Amino acid sequence: MTNSAPPVADVKTPTEPHSIQIDRLPWGDPTGAQLRCEQRAELAIRYGVDDPEPGVKPTADDIAVFLVASIDGKAIACGALRKLDGEAAEAGDAEIKRMFVRSPKRGSGAATAVIRALEDEARSRGWMRLVLETGTAQPDAIRFYEREGYERIENFGHYRGHATSLCFGRTLA
Repeated sequence: MTNSAPPVADVKTPTEPHSIQIDRLPWGDPTGAQLRCEQRAELAIRYGVDDPEPGVKPTADDIAVFLVASIDGKAIACGALRKLDGEAAEAGDAEIKRMFVRSPKRGSGAATAVIRALEDEARSRGWMRLVLETGTAQPDAIRFYEREGYERIENFGHYRGHATSLCFGRTLA
């Protein structure tokens, strides 16, 4: 990991003997870029197309925070927040982007640690609702978001009219 700042969070989970460290990294950091590349490759396989994302791809210019989870210094998961404005969102909305856990570490608690850290980041910025898009070929992601309190919402923004897109949202307390 190339980040020298103190971790955002250090979480012990019952299923993982080591703690999961959450770090804030720049969008362009090679560790995060590799995780995002793995995520895109997995989605291409699941959907059978090179680029299944119907929305605007996140960039360094529009990602407010990018988090990477690691165990023993090895990156295993990531997630990001993008502030939404205009017709795609209500005031105070942010979009969760690039949630991903490497396959061997699924079930380790890393996804929960990342999403909770993203929610904390959103609260600290005064963002009151998080929204996200996942897809019909990702039943594991759907179950995860529902378990974490996210509810199905009408498809928003660029996801409107896409048959494989499913959108979720959660108002933060």
